[in-house]
Order: sequence, then structure tokens, then C-alpha cells
Amino acid sequence: MAYWLLKSEPSVYPWSQLVKDKRTHWNGVRNHQAALNLKAMKPGDRCFFYHSNEGKEIVAIAEVAKAAYPDPSDETGRFVMVDIKPVQPLAAPVTLAAIKAEPKLKDFGLVRQSRLSVVPVTDLQWAHILKMSGTR
Repeated sequence: MAYWLLKSEPSVYPWSQLVKDKRTHWNGVRNHQAALNLKAMKPGDRCFFYHSNEGKEIVAIAEVAKAAYPDPSDETGRFVMVDIKPVQPLAAPVTLAAIKAEPKLKDFGLVRQSRLSVVPVTDLQWAHILKMSGTR
């Protein structure tokens, strides 16, 4: 299993909406590196759900439900989307400020490539963020 981080503005698509929907497609990604990350995702991979711009915090865990397939909103035919489903909220959100203050996370993609909307997460980063959140 691989780990990822997905960013969404809470005013556009918050965690609470994913819980209500029970499953959604993650579309509209137009950055080539983020698209490569989507293409690498497999069903069963876990994703941190990050509220960007407003809140700036990891709030929950989602799971990849369907591997990458063509994004019909992309007229060029070059970009893909995946389906995700909710797993659980974190016991406590982990803020971007807390992540930046943690030396063990200095190489985390959320810090290093802050504009990227789909970021890989290492096993150690995943475990450390879960520990920071108090989530088992």
C-alpha cells in the first residue's frame, strides 16, 4: 500500500461532503507531476485529506477506490482522475504550521512542493502525522 495527500479547498469540496457522498472522483488535476501521482495510485492506497487555503490542515483519511482513468473534464485527453472513499477523520487535525515545525517532516512534499495538489507520503511521514494527530 502507498500513501498520498490530496488537497481540497473546504469551500469547494470539504471532508464532510466526501463523508456524505460516500465516494467521489478526484478530477480537475492539471499539473503534470500531480497527474503522475494520480496515475501511480492503486485501489487500497490511503490518502490524507488536506483542507487547503482555508484551515490548512490534514483532517482525515480517504482510500483510493478506483485506479486512474481518463478525466472527462479534460478536453486534451492527457489527464486522469481516481475515485476515493472516506475512511475516518483524524482524532485531531494536523496543521500546516505543525508540519512545518516538525524536523522529521522537513522533506514532506506538502512542505517542499506546496503548490502540488497530489503529494506522495512516505511510510515514516504517514506514521508520524498519525502520531501527531493522536489517530491509531
